[in-house]
Amino acid sequence: MKNIKMQIQGLLLILMISLPLVLIAQKNKKSKKPNVIYILTDQWRSSALGYTGNPDVKTPHLDQFSKEAVNLSNAVSVSPVCTPHRASLMTGRYPTTTGMFLNDLYLPSEELCMAEIFKADGYNTGYLGKWHLDGHGRLNNVEPERRQGFDYWKALECSHDYANMPYYDNDDPKIKYWADFSPFSIAEDANNYITEHSENENPFLLFVSIATPHFPHDNAPDEFNNLYPESELTLPPNLSEEWKSRARKELRGYYAQCTASDRAIGSILDKVKELNLWDDTIIVFTADHGEMMGAHGVRPWAKQRAWDESIKVPFLISYPAISKNKGATINAPINTPDILPSLLGLANLEIPATIEGDDISKLIKSPNPESDRAALVMNVCPFDLEHEYEEYRAIRTKQYTYARSPEKATLLFDNIADPYQQNNLIDNADFEILKIELDTKLKKELEQIGEENFKNRDYYLDKWNLKISNRNHAIDYFGFDEGKGIVQTPKFGILD
Repeated sequence: MKNIKMQIQGLLLILMISLPLVLIAQKNKKSKKPNVIYILTDQWRSSALGYTGNPDVKTPHLDQFSKEAVNLSNAVSVSPVCTPHRASLMTGRYPTTTGMFLNDLYLPSEELCMAEIFKADGYNTGYLGKWHLDGHGRLNNVEPERRQGFDYWKALECSHDYANMPYYDNDDPKIKYWADFSPFSIAEDANNYITEHSENENPFLLFVSIATPHFPHDNAPDEFNNLYPESELTLPPNLSEEWKSRARKELRGYYAQCTASDRAIGSILDKVKELNLWDDTIIVFTADHGEMMGAHGVRPWAKQRAWDESIKVPFLISYPAISKNKGATINAPINTPDILPSLLGLANLEIPATIEGDDISKLIKSPNPESDRAALVMNVCPFDLEHEYEEYRAIRTKQYTYARSPEKATLLFDNIADPYQQNNLIDNADFEILKIELDTKLKKELEQIGEENFKNRDYYLDKWNLKISNRNHAIDYFGFDEGKGIVQTPKFGILD
């Protein structure tokens, strides 16, 4: 009897000691900020996924993720090309505010960026994959002081040699190469990072930048190419006759890269679940811009244009306490500058005054498919093979696309009645009132960033002291391979 009494007293003592520790641990877990995993792909248009209705492409992991996340079905790229999108994403600012409206520019270190904001709040930061914000040559090392707040680093400025993808490893200045098809190698390193930081008392921000399915489309492993016989691929009705044959060839490789990337991303999602981090982590899957793939008579590989093939991107987001919102859809557009403030809102972090985008975290936490807003899209200076096209500013709502050049209105589509944007209503007198309404909304968006009377490209090139090369009608990144590259940054113009 005495022994039983002593055992009971011992158990009570253990409970008295351990219960406060458990409560403290639970309190610390609740007070810890959420981890953030941001998965950015390259040139993955929103229509090239199973969950968005594509009958051909196989994306089982992302299809499953769409059931566990909120789907922002009308996400757009503020300027649908690599560097302008990435600069806007990192800063929450518009290309006309930063001057980052061309590829291969150096994003000035003075800009306050995503990792710097999270790091100031105690986050560990890591970056993997394609960067394309350094402007010092596509194969040159992005020196640590130019990494905008990311500490852990296995990345490269820009390459699309997926079977032999180079990168730089943290402080090592020697170039290395991913061992496998790059999406798989990058995902493996992401999983190692997540595992190593899973027990850390500080949260982490991990940016996973996968360069697929950007062209060239001939380098996915055969396992994935064999899934897509050209003759069995479905072509959209807005594909011009002249590009049908080439589009089939490109689509085969494009979809192969999508499926390979889907598997890589699936391994990251599985790792988060395996480590029981799902309920403590914000996870985003998206892309920097789309791909024209021959639609509207525009060549495959192109973007920059205001059609949905170019501007619309997938956007899935999961977050702690998502609960009943799993699988919900938001039809109101989210724009690139809105992403950073919305992530900060979800993480309960202060939003810096420099950010121009809107925090729509409340809408993400309370999804309403009937809500609407206008997303401002722009091409300040068409470049490369697209240099011959007009500059534009446009808005995308959940139903309409409206665009204008500096001289006149050019596009008006009802994207619900006309999902392939084959019927331009801009000169249809029956839609004059709608045209006026949308023009008013566009001007309102432009006024908010001081651009109510936007101008042609030469004005912005002169304003930011940027020089376009006659060789490629763009920033001449080839010069770095020849030992005579010139770094250009919109903050100070050309650097010596």
